[in-house]
Amino acid sequence: MTITASPTRLPAPSWAAAADEHAARADALTAAHRARRSRGEKHAVEDFLFEYYPTKPAALRVWHPGAGVVLEAGPDGPSPLGATRWYSTDDEGAVTLDLDAFLAERGESARFLVGLLGATAARPAFTGCFGLHEWAMVYREADDEHRHPLPLRLGSAGTDAVVESHRIRCTHFDAFRFFTPDATSRNTLEPTRANQVAMEQPGCLHAAMDVYKWATKLGPLVPGDLLLDCFDLAREIRYTDMAASPYDFSSYGLTPVAIETPEGKAEYVARQRSYAERSNALRARLVAACDVSGLTPSSP
Repeated sequence: MTITASPTRLPAPSWAAAADEHAARADALTAAHRARRSRGEKHAVEDFLFEYYPTKPAALRVWHPGAGVVLEAGPDGPSPLGATRWYSTDDEGAVTLDLDAFLAERGESARFLVGLLGATAARPAFTGCFGLHEWAMVYREADDEHRHPLPLRLGSAGTDAVVESHRIRCTHFDAFRFFTPDATSRNTLEPTRANQVAMEQPGCLHAAMDVYKWATKLGPLVPGDLLLDCFDLAREIRYTDMAASPYDFSSYGLTPVAIETPEGKAEYVARQRSYAERSNALRARLVAACDVSGLTPSSP
C-alpha cells in the first residue's frame, strides 16, 4: 500500500510537543482509574472502559501521528516510535508508519471496521429503546446474580415490571448477548455478529461507545487526538448508560435517568440524539484517517 499524496512532515519540536500534550491529556483522563487501581478499588462505572475495552492507560498515552506523516529526526535522534511495531526509520532518521507492514497484519480487520463505521453512520438513529438493554440483563434474575454489586432502584419485581411493560428493540449484539434467557425472546430483533454491519445504528449508546473500541483496533492509523476524543465520549456515555440502568448508582453520585417515567424517557432521548450526532462525527474522522492509507471497506 502506497500513499500517493505528499506526506506531511513534522519537525522534531512539533511531534515531540504533540506527543507530550497527548500523554498529559491521557494521564488526566485516566488519573482516577489509576489511583483506584493502585488501592485495589473497583468502580462499577469506569472499570468497564478498561476491562470490556481492554486498552491499558499506558497504551492510551502513546501518541500516533496517523498515516502519511513523517516525523523528522531532531538533535536527540529519531522519534521513539521508530522502535515500535509497524514503524520504519529511514537513513536520515525520519520515522513513518509502514502501511505495508500494518495492513499485512491488520488490513482485513481494518477494512471491516471502515465498512462498519460507514454503514452505522449512514443509518438513521433509532431513539426508542430507552436503554432497556441494561434492564433486560437483570430480568427475572436473582439478586446475587447481578453483574454489579448494587441494589436495583425499583427492586426485582419493579424492574421486571418495567421490562414487561415496554417493547424492547435492541440492535447491538454485544449488549443483546448479555440478556437473561427470559429477556432474549422479548427483543423484537435478533442481532448477531453476522448481521452487525446491517443492524448497528448511531442511536445505540453501546454502538457510540464502541467507536472508542474501533479506534483502538485501528491502532496507528488513528491520530492521538482522535483516539482520546473517542475515549472521552465513551466515558461520558458510560455514565449515562449506568444512570439509565435499573441499578441504584446513588453511591457514585449519579442522578438516575428514570426511563420508566415520561420525563426520564425524554431526557434519555435528548442525550441519545446528542450522542448519535457526536459519535457520527467521530466515525467520519476515523474513516477519513483510514482513507489516507487507501483503505476501502470490505463487503459485508
